[in-house]
Amino acid sequence: MLLGLIVHFQYRLWIGDASISQISEYRQRLEELNKEIQDSKDRNDALYAEVLDLRSGLETIEERARYELGMVKENETFFQVLE
Repeated sequence: MLLGLIVHFQYRLWIGDASISQISEYRQRLEELNKEIQDSKDRNDALYAEVLDLRSGLETIEERARYELGMVKENETFFQVLE
C-alpha cells in the first residue's frame, strides 16, 4: 500500500495536474502578464498626464496645433529650416 501511495504521488509530481513542469509554465505566464500590466499602467499614466495638460490650459493645445498641424498665429512669420 505504501508503494502504491509513493507511485501515485510521484506520478502527480512529474506528470499529473500541478506537476513541476506545469507550475513553471504558470510562473512564466504570470511574469509575462505582470509585464503586460506594467506596460499598460505606464501607458495609462502617460495618457492621464497628457489629459491633465490638455485640461489645464491653452498652452498645450497651442503647442500641439503648432507641431502636429503646422498652425501659426496671426501676424506671425513661419520659417522652415532645411538641413
